[in-house]
Amino acid sequence: MGKCYLILENGRVFEGVRFGAEKDVVAEIAFTTGVGGYLETLSDKSFHGQAVVQTFPVIGNYGVIPSDFESEGVQVAAYIVREVCDAPSNFRSEGTVRELLEKSGVPGVMGVDTRAVTRIIREQGAMNVMICSELPADMDAALEKIKSYKVKDAVAAVSCGEKYDVGPEKRARFHVAMIDYGLKQNILRELLKRGCRVTVFPQSATAKEVLAAKPDGIMLSNGPGDPKDNPEAIKTLAEIAKSGVPVFAICLGHQLFALANGFSSEKLKYGHRGENQPVRCEKNGRVYVTSQNHGYAIIKTDKSAAVSSYWTNENDGTVEGMYYKDIPALTVQFHPEACGGPHDTEFLFDEFIAMMNEKKSK
Repeated sequence: MGKCYLILENGRVFEGVRFGAEKDVVAEIAFTTGVGGYLETLSDKSFHGQAVVQTFPVIGNYGVIPSDFESEGVQVAAYIVREVCDAPSNFRSEGTVRELLEKSGVPGVMGVDTRAVTRIIREQGAMNVMICSELPADMDAALEKIKSYKVKDAVAAVSCGEKYDVGPEKRARFHVAMIDYGLKQNILRELLKRGCRVTVFPQSATAKEVLAAKPDGIMLSNGPGDPKDNPEAIKTLAEIAKSGVPVFAICLGHQLFALANGFSSEKLKYGHRGENQPVRCEKNGRVYVTSQNHGYAIIKTDKSAAVSSYWTNENDGTVEGMYYKDIPALTVQFHPEACGGPHDTEFLFDEFIAMMNEKKSK
């Protein structure tokens, strides 16, 4: 455990102590407010290329449970905490967060005033960070390097390489085609729980390839980065939107489908990341508590006539979901499948099932 430094692109420097892999890194810094669910955070592909700050002060108290991961391993570029627990208490635990980061080659930083770092991001907006063992001799050059960092080809980096099938081939209620932009495993679990067979396609799949599988419905997964960085995926979804096949989209999938239908997106000041985001459903007037992880949002435009009803964030009024009018599509910015909770909006998977059932019965 050696000394290290966090250098924010605004020039602020924080001193901390290393844990995990001992290597320097430059990444976009983002904070998440979850009290629990740190394993889901670490393994969420939507965090690709990001250094994640946990606002909750002690992380790791229930250890490492691989069966709770949302992907095959750690996806964050770096992990920043106030204090890491090296003596977890949980009968399912198979190790510590420190050991997990060491094995994964991901640097961790502890002993940092994470609340102070979070306040800076909230007040000044999203920014990049450098984690290093020694302060650079030329700080101006280092700051230029930090500011110029951008996550590139994020979706291609985390999507599956080729298509594969999950679930029962016989007696499946529905066949769902899933396009993987950075898939969280619990999305699959929720579909399997409802008797679906799922064919997972890589993000590079064409509309022709997806529709050739003759799915009852199409699911668009979460994923990392700026939605505008995926022009081919947007073209594919524009074709899928014309097919009449029911669509259910989450997070990045929601953004890409909206762009494919003429909407635009914007980068949020510091994003929505955590398990306590209040969202209002215009359809029934109810407010639900949701889990979220995104830095971009869809903007209401003159295309809004194509939407019959919205979901809206109660904190800042941003778009959180859409029921389309002339397309059998439901898309949401938040995570109804959130493994760490809350589970308030799991019923949306049942709405997707109902959409497929209605289409099938025609």
